[in-house]
Amino acid sequence: MSFHPRRALAVFWKDFLDLRKNPSLLLAMAALPLVLVVVPVIVVWTYVRDPTDTNLRVIALFYDPSLPRDFNAGRFLVERTLMDWFGMFLLMPVFVPILISSQSVAGERERRTLEPLLASPVTAMELVAGKSLASLVPAVLISWVAFVLLCVGVDVVGWPLGQGLLMPNALWLFGVLVLAPLFAFFGNGVAVLISARVAEARTAQQLAALVVLPIVGLVAGQIAGFLKAGPAYYASQGVVVLLLDLGLLWASVRLLDRERLLSRWG
Repeated sequence: MSFHPRRALAVFWKDFLDLRKNPSLLLAMAALPLVLVVVPVIVVWTYVRDPTDTNLRVIALFYDPSLPRDFNAGRFLVERTLMDWFGMFLLMPVFVPILISSQSVAGERERRTLEPLLASPVTAMELVAGKSLASLVPAVLISWVAFVLLCVGVDVVGWPLGQGLLMPNALWLFGVLVLAPLFAFFGNGVAVLISARVAEARTAQQLAALVVLPIVGLVAGQIAGFLKAGPAYYASQGVVVLLLDLGLLWASVRLLDRERLLSRWG
């Protein structure tokens, strides 16, 4: 199968420009990062405001009864919050591509722009590459900007704890630079596959959004203490998501084959 980068970039640029014409989509893309940045900053601020509060010690000992007598409950809970929130933050690179890619095939069909695209010489691989870039680039950029704002916010409100900056740390850097692109590709792949099988973009969006539920469940398990997250845990997640990405790439190229789409919707 031939692959011409210029044709893939043309598909990317067309979809990227279409984003500007959808203000409701842009608003939805901005809402989730705002929540994922503001909420942990407020939580950290509540812990830092009075780190000697006896209630904080009770909460900290619930998570880890083996803590020494002289431990800093505020510092412990802040670090625990940042660890737990790391899993929640990964929802963003999954969800943003879902919002965009759900429009990629089903949305094109609704707007009657899919047929001219399929009539062009673009191959399935070029179509997948272009449409994937159109959702991956905004998703990764939004994740990185939100990460920078989160680091600044946490370090400002957490400064009274002392002992240097709380953010960024190695785990968060690994997550934002490695896991976020992998998760973004996963969300994009799921949305592209579903949007190629259903008639309406809204249906594709709703079905694809269900993939975030397992991630929410894992984070809930962390917060409840059933799962112990750490570098090995997130490295394993990265390997699993990488394998899923490769499978989704293969399936997307097969499903977005021009003859297959035309025979289905012709």
